[in-house]
Amino acid sequence: MAQKRIVVLGGGGFVGRYIVARLAAADCRVIVPARRREEAKHLILLPTVDVVEEDIHDPGVLVRLFDDAIAVINLVGILNETGRDTFERVHAELARKVVAACEAAGVGRLLHMSALGAAPDAPSQYLRSKAAAEAAVAASGLRWTVFRPSVIFGREDSFLNLFARLSRALPVVALASAKARFQPVYVGDVAHCFVQAVDDELTHLARYDLCGPKVYTLQELVTYVGEVAGAVRPIATLGPTLSKLQATVLEHLPGKLMTRDNLLSMRKDNVCDCPFPAVFGIAPTPLEAVAPHYLSPVAQRSEYDPYRANSGR
Repeated sequence: MAQKRIVVLGGGGFVGRYIVARLAAADCRVIVPARRREEAKHLILLPTVDVVEEDIHDPGVLVRLFDDAIAVINLVGILNETGRDTFERVHAELARKVVAACEAAGVGRLLHMSALGAAPDAPSQYLRSKAAAEAAVAASGLRWTVFRPSVIFGREDSFLNLFARLSRALPVVALASAKARFQPVYVGDVAHCFVQAVDDELTHLARYDLCGPKVYTLQELVTYVGEVAGAVRPIATLGPTLSKLQATVLEHLPGKLMTRDNLLSMRKDNVCDCPFPAVFGIAPTPLEAVAPHYLSPVAQRSEYDPYRANSGR
């Protein structure tokens, strides 16, 4: 039997590496386009994975990449705009190009990564652009599935790790939107859902909100991270005016720890109003079962293998 050929856009990113590893373990031929091969070097040694340097914003390139694929997975997303990489271009425009390329190449199956809270009237440009991308996917004639996760945690995440670094570096953590609510979901669970959905007809033409088992305020999360990281710090909660001022300053600094658009996103609680989708046959993993393995002082000193998490739940 010929190997299933699957193209994963954004496969070199945080969530992508887990999905690609699981697909490779299932003996799928996985194509991961990247602007520079170096960006996805951690995938090169995986069996049946091809990392190729391509411009995924070129419609002709997409059609060529999708030729003979049985499915396309689009994970491409940004939290902050930089130069020409705007929310509109990276989320909405790319989604429309992916849909058109799937149709031109004869690929009927598309799995798309969106975000919890995406809506045309959402408070942030990030969430509105995610909604526009969803609309393009849903309007297609493809067999699509859309995933809308809350904030995703795991060893390489940019959320909990950020607060761990801040707790270790600062005597006090100044926190904007401290009462914003999140329901973090484990990256391994998200990857499980994507990979199962590739061949699962029950998931066609469906949207799935993905959340973990527990809701936290941002302040609770930062407090927990400090405890696990061995760097408990006082938290100075900021009101609306100071929160906006902090975001304005930070978005102009290297690294963009926060932007005003990020702050607007937090106006809407990032929580699910439904259980974890039963179709995927798993219970969501608690944050407390995973976070200590990469945030604790012992974990920081160890030579932990990031691919160990991909071997199973």
